[in-house]
Amino acid sequence: MNPSPLGGPADGLAAASALRAIADRLEDVEVERAMRAGWSWSQVAEALGVTRQAVHKKHLRRLLLAQIELRRRFGE
Repeated sequence: MNPSPLGGPADGLAAASALRAIADRLEDVEVERAMRAGWSWSQVAEALGVTRQAVHKKHLRRLLLAQIELRRRFGE
């Protein structure tokens, strides 16, 4: 099989993968910024269009390792 020509499916898929990585990194940075600013898990989730549980599951460990003070659910 010959390699795809420039601009072919392989290039398009590589671009999609690179954009996904950039979007994930941007989300990490902005979630961290929001939490440092005192946002609640619910506020972050609403801004991202996902559930509070999804944000918590995806970002909790990294935020704890960064020693970010997190709001407790009942303190929101």
